[in-house]
Amino acid sequence: MRKGSVKNNRINNEVMRELGVIIRDLKDPRIGIMTTVIAVEVATDLKTAKVFISVLGDDQAKADTIEGLKSAKGYIRRELAHTINLRNTPDLDFILDESIEKGMAMERKINSLNIKKDEDEVED
Repeated sequence: MRKGSVKNNRINNEVMRELGVIIRDLKDPRIGIMTTVIAVEVATDLKTAKVFISVLGDDQAKADTIEGLKSAKGYIRRELAHTINLRNTPDLDFILDESIEKGMAMERKINSLNIKKDEDEVED
């Protein structure tokens, strides 16, 4: 199976959807309420998967969430094996993805520049 194949994309989407449900149902208090699975990249041999996680909150909440997910990795993998019928259930590697927060910060900067530009035009 090639990396960009239709089958690989379908597996990535299915694993992402199921992980979202499984993580939402976890009872660990370290895992933040606003935790989202952004993307999943399953290796072509189905042995490993990179799971990109976005957490809304401060740095401590992000660190706690990643630690909680890493400690629950075995449970999450077992639940994933029950819900998805794959030859191999991939070993999960949770990676914090801050691209959404960086995008929001950039949008705030652009908006503040636009507001300042509009105020300067009104003064003229």
